[in-house]
Amino acid sequence: MEHENKKVIISGINIPFFDLVILLVKLALAAIPAIVLIYFIFAAFTSIFGGMFNFFMFRGSM
Repeated sequence: MEHENKKVIISGINIPFFDLVILLVKLALAAIPAIVLIYFIFAAFTSIFGGMFNFFMFRGSM
């Protein structure tokens, strides 16, 4: 089987301005739930590992 080199040339993209604005607004609105979800996951890991390390590090000084 012979490998062929295939090339793709993009000569231009024609997107109307208002369609691009609508796409970017939708992207920004879709990012909000993702940021909230990442925040809660990070907060859960921080509380679990922070509490675990706090328990082990300061256990002898009580």
